[in-house]
Amino acid sequence: MATITKEDILAYLDEATILDLNDLVKAIEEKYGVTAAAPVAVAAPVEEAEPQGPTSVTVVLSAIGDTKVAVIKAVRAITGLGLVDAKKLVDSTPAEIKKDVPTDEAENIKKQLVEAGATVEFK
Repeated sequence: MATITKEDILAYLDEATILDLNDLVKAIEEKYGVTAAAPVAVAAPVEEAEPQGPTSVTVVLSAIGDTKVAVIKAVRAITGLGLVDAKKLVDSTPAEIKKDVPTDEAENIKKQLVEAGATVEFK
């Protein structure tokens, strides 16, 4: 059996027609049980991009405003604290109202406190 070099194969490929190359590919597929088809990648479903902000924040009461009683009521409703504990929390401003809450819940808490007259920050 004669030895065929890489150069011989490359020379044949340079001179072969498209039909010759197609026949060669078919013969290789049949003989070796392979396929020359490019693998098709299955694209994963594209999900909506998440906002690039933090996923959880700490809600901090930074200022009470003029309506301290309304702020205390809002803090009680948000935290479930009793009247005395809620008043102590409001009096110790700036104070953490809730820690590590999802951003949508934090926005809801902020809305309630701002409606009561307070100033709120996220950390």
